[in-house]
Amino acid sequence: MRRPVLLQADDLDRRIAFERPVTGEGFDDAGSGIWAPVCTVWAQVRDVLPSRAERLADGLTIVNRPARIRIRYREDITSDMRILYGTRVMQIVAGPVELGRREGLEMMAEEYRPAGNPA
Repeated sequence: MRRPVLLQADDLDRRIAFERPVTGEGFDDAGSGIWAPVCTVWAQVRDVLPSRAERLADGLTIVNRPARIRIRYREDITSDMRILYGTRVMQIVAGPVELGRREGLEMMAEEYRPAGNPA
């Protein structure tokens, strides 16, 4: 019996990049880490429908834009990485989890930005 294919090639129609955090080495570098590129891959990016995506944090209204992201399986993707998708910078908030038998990875990612006028 043949297993169904979870990720079709034509489903992976968006380019995303993964970056990993690089911590500073000296005492003066505390909190000034940078991000290093890991890979750029084809992905399926599906924005989650809006519901109650706004919340209040320390007096600021925060809007998160969650998305479900699927890519081909890779062993080097971890939850502490961030994702660059067009102009969006997203953090992984759930996963990555393995799809099938190492066929793909799925994760939830969110972009945070203050609501209202950014000026």
